[in-house]
Amino acid sequence: MAGVLDSVNQRTQLVGQNRLELLLFRLRGRQIYGINVFKVKEVLQCPKLSSIPNSLPVVRGVAHTRGETIPVIDLGMAIGLPGIPQEDLASSFVIITEYNRKTQGFLVTGVDRIMNMNWEDILPPPKGTGRDIYLTAVTKIDDKLAEIIDVEKILSEVSPLREDVTEAIINKSADRVPGHFPVLVADDSAVARRQMERCLTAIGMEVITRNDGKQALEYLKEITSDGSKATDHLSLLISDVEMPEMDGYTLVTRIKSDPALADLFVMLHTSLSGVFNKAMVQKVGADDFMAKFSPDELAERIMEIVDQN
Repeated sequence: MAGVLDSVNQRTQLVGQNRLELLLFRLRGRQIYGINVFKVKEVLQCPKLSSIPNSLPVVRGVAHTRGETIPVIDLGMAIGLPGIPQEDLASSFVIITEYNRKTQGFLVTGVDRIMNMNWEDILPPPKGTGRDIYLTAVTKIDDKLAEIIDVEKILSEVSPLREDVTEAIINKSADRVPGHFPVLVADDSAVARRQMERCLTAIGMEVITRNDGKQALEYLKEITSDGSKATDHLSLLISDVEMPEMDGYTLVTRIKSDPALADLFVMLHTSLSGVFNKAMVQKVGADDFMAKFSPDELAERIMEIVDQN
């Protein structure tokens, strides 16, 4: 266990060929859950928590660590499980993560180990699981189903981001020449897809969404099967990095190696903010990168890209 906790910080920089490392943990019960190590800054034995007046019950308090004051969210409670009893906090763990330009801790009962995996083995949740589930993916580990939690959905409920484009940006978009091709968005989080669609339609763009890199690549192959190029159909692609079956890096590599797709402008748009390895963006050939999620910033950048191409 000590080895796992000590090594997390050193291993957050892993980026492979469609590979990831999952930090496995438990909530209350035997079910195993996973989070990408790339988003983990540190794992701590639960420190003393200071309460926050008028906060949601799921926010158990704030931790003061390494000069930062970090909100700590009871992850089990956030997905509908019983919360960790107050008397068990001292024996619990906090996974310090960075999502969407913010740092927060997730309270869990136990940290298991780190698994190196292929994104092809990470699958979408089974069909029929409903819209209210807190999963983006599942995978098999030791013949048991491990669940990968939709952290963006949790954060959108606990600490909602502003999703609307401001009036000033909308007014700026009204002066643009109409008739641009649609934008293709690839993201495994339903919350992220909704945010993107809302942002882009506000500035007059048509949006086509796909749930992962594999689906996005299949769509690109389909629209260019008549010998046309992707740029004859789309203004650009905006892709998440972490997605089941095919991650954003692999998607970009496949696009840039295909003559029919290579000219398509590709932006990687990911919650991997502070720990993001920008050298990897250049290595795979992405045209741009933006950390999630600022609607005005994204809207302005998309208008620039579309009007230049």
